[in-house]
Amino acid sequence: MNRLTRRRFLIRAAAAAPLAAGPLTLLAAAQPTRALSFNHLHTGERLSVEYFSDGAYQPDALAAVNHLLRDFRSGDVTAMDPALLDLLHGVRQLTGSRQPFQIISGYRSPTTNETLHKRSSGVASGSLHVKGKAIDIRVADVALPRLRDAALSLRGGGVGYYAGSNFIHVDTGRVRTW
Repeated sequence: MNRLTRRRFLIRAAAAAPLAAGPLTLLAAAQPTRALSFNHLHTGERLSVEYFSDGAYQPDALAAVNHLLRDFRSGDVTAMDPALLDLLHGVRQLTGSRQPFQIISGYRSPTTNETLHKRSSGVASGSLHVKGKAIDIRVADVALPRLRDAALSLRGGGVGYYAGSNFIHVDTGRVRTW
């Protein structure tokens, strides 16, 4: 009789833990430092920053990213989800690109999001942009389908593909695609 004892359960759970970690978790864990480069298409601002080092997110670097990804219409700033940065870093690693992420949209204030939602069916009323958990991007030297596929393979959240507008949406919400 093969009874599942507490000890056996714990041994099996420990053995399975690496399998439960998604590709994004494994990729991020393998990187002692993480850096990103951005070019915000609406403001013209550029930023290259090492946002994770010495085993921790770097507060000054995160503040710089938060400022860059602010709602450029209102000037409002929020704390962006560090997991979103890790997702972008994973995409960068998978594509091999060293070009900056071109930012179409980062954080959106509730007012901005509501205004855009009224104008376009492509803007969700409950958008994760409002929570600092979403970003719309492209990369100059990476074909859009390849960028989308890299983001999808990481299973770090939602991935939207907007071929007609030449960008993808990535977020740290539940894993889904559209």
